[in-house]
Amino acid sequence: MKFNRVLLKLSGESLMGNQNYGIEADRLNEYANEIKEATTKGVQVAIVIGGGNIFRGMQGAAQGLDRVQGDYMGMLATVINSIALQSALEEIGVKTKLLSGLHIQPMTELMSAKKAIGYLEEENVVIISGGTGNPFFTTDTASALRAVEIKADVVMKGTRVDGVYSADPEKDPNAVKYDSLSFDEAMEKSLKIMDLTAFALCKENKLPIYVFDMNKVGNLNKVLEGGNIGTLVSE
Repeated sequence: MKFNRVLLKLSGESLMGNQNYGIEADRLNEYANEIKEATTKGVQVAIVIGGGNIFRGMQGAAQGLDRVQGDYMGMLATVINSIALQSALEEIGVKTKLLSGLHIQPMTELMSAKKAIGYLEEENVVIISGGTGNPFFTTDTASALRAVEIKADVVMKGTRVDGVYSADPEKDPNAVKYDSLSFDEAMEKSLKIMDLTAFALCKENKLPIYVFDMNKVGNLNKVLEGGNIGTLVSE
């Protein structure tokens, strides 16, 4: 499958690398180089990155913080990660634009679909931070929403496992990997690919989801070249 415009969803936790918190420079630079290579193939790349390496709203709520305030803290964590990724990309000569669901000047521009598409067509990597701009929504949902808004061909979910399995492969040695699934099959099997709101948004808009291991250098571009190294969820 050929993708011309992709929404790359990255987890904040993945930026920790071998650390227990924060951003590991080596991992950040690996991601930046992978993304740069993707742009050389003519692929338009938009990115949504989580904030779990810094703060999670649900985690804060569990510790007694107000859920709404906790979620805004989590959204700000995604902005921090997005600024770091923007810096790493620009350091290696990649043009970028940083948008946000939150109004945070002068670091970001307020997200709009028209603006994001225009920047992509001008060969910028577009990083969209700040979640949906609203509490109670995850970065999974933000990535699905932004992908629909920018008319992406696919949501590419970069994780630390190499696809979707019948069970957690880190806990169950008998877990079976799927090369492809329909949305209905994934729902019937109760597979946790994205949260339900995000999954429903992708299904309703016939937007495929490709799950792959982003932590293995070269995998992003193997997927873009048509390599079968992850799991495709589609109609």
